[in-house]
Amino acid sequence: MKIIGINASPKGEKSQTRRLVMGVLEGARQAGADITFVDICGLEIKYCTACGTCYAKGECIHDDDFPALLEKMLDADGIVLGSPNYINMVTGQLKTMLDRMADVVHCQALSGKYGCAVCTAGGSKADEVADYMNEALSSFGAMTVGKTGVLVGADPNAIVGGEKDAKALGKKLADAIKTKWSDPAQEAALKERKEYFKRMISFNKDLWKHEYDYWKDLKEL
Repeated sequence: MKIIGINASPKGEKSQTRRLVMGVLEGARQAGADITFVDICGLEIKYCTACGTCYAKGECIHDDDFPALLEKMLDADGIVLGSPNYINMVTGQLKTMLDRMADVVHCQALSGKYGCAVCTAGGSKADEVADYMNEALSSFGAMTVGKTGVLVGADPNAIVGGEKDAKALGKKLADAIKTKWSDPAQEAALKERKEYFKRMISFNKDLWKHEYDYWKDLKEL
């Protein structure tokens, strides 16, 4: 059981969000998971240009750290996304990574995986930003198990309770992987999304050969 935690705060070891990501990973580790931590702000990930090369060929025009990171995500059973709230959204570093995952969306490449999200904020919308990260994971095909959002502006000590909640979330993530937990509402939404992308790719099979071949190899088309 492999779980990867991705922290998108640029504050390095001083990051409060990092403490939450590490809390989730520690809870998962105690539940038997093999954990990996990634500081995405230490990587070079270039902007998506919407060229469509990944749809057609399954590769990107950029030469940077993203393919190796994606390989780690695809190799994992569980994925933890963590970001502070920057103007009611994830940091630019995480958004850049998510934008590079367009082929992952079309192929629903995180199907069968589980995920969760954590967020810190100065005064508001930590839960909402965490919801966004979980929605991103769902859009890639993953089943999500929850979130931890902590407001640290008015109470710096709130992070201590947040770490405790994060550890519980990590255990929940590991348990979901071990038991192959499923939420009926999410399952229905994931199925509907998969069928949508299969139809769209079938319509564009001459243009998006890689993705058409991907679904054919899965015997889904």
